[in-house]
Amino acid sequence: MYVASYMIKIPISMKNILAVIALLLACGTGTVKAQYSINTLKIINNKHLLALNFLNFISLSPGVNSAALLEGSIGLTEEKAMESKNEVIKNSIETLSSTQFKYAMLMDVDVEELTDKKLYRFIDEWYGTRYRMGGTNKKGIDCSAFSGTLLSSLYTFSVPRTAREQYKICERLDKENLMTGDLVFFNTRGGVSHVGVFLANNRFVHASSSKGITISNLDDSYYSKRFISGGRINQ
Repeated sequence: MYVASYMIKIPISMKNILAVIALLLACGTGTVKAQYSINTLKIINNKHLLALNFLNFISLSPGVNSAALLEGSIGLTEEKAMESKNEVIKNSIETLSSTQFKYAMLMDVDVEELTDKKLYRFIDEWYGTRYRMGGTNKKGIDCSAFSGTLLSSLYTFSVPRTAREQYKICERLDKENLMTGDLVFFNTRGGVSHVGVFLANNRFVHASSSKGITISNLDDSYYSKRFISGGRINQ
């Protein structure tokens, strides 16, 4: 009596299916027991990628045509995979908020990239608040007060009051290395005189003297010419 066991994890593709069939045929005929499981569904750039653990465990014993049983197992796996994929897609869409869709369009990014719901709810609550030099609340706020309020509310970072002082405590960063939550500094009136919070896709949120709390693009000529550096607070 001959028994063979294999641990196999492979993606579903014709090449891999043929490889598994060849493996089983090489072991002769036998009973095949196959188990499958669905791992994760990731939505990237509007494409649905399904990760499968395909035929996690296969055992063989004499007496039954293994190729025929394998074909049935593959068909069952693909059917279950499709059902699970559709369910996860539905659930993923339902968990995305209207706020995420709103800012995804505003920032020209895929909605799946905006994973920090608390951040965009915070921005939405403040969006359009007028600019006021020295202001610290929703009646009017300046750039450094807004960046400080955002960092304190969402990340529990305690930062100095002015843009210049915030710049001094930061690790310096180039544009290419910026991440969500980093600060961006500008020379608008001589030296470090304006600050915002980086989001994604070269967009940052800040208190603009003309528009109040808004989202702007680092590549806009006004900000591109006046950009000094990015800054990361390590606390």
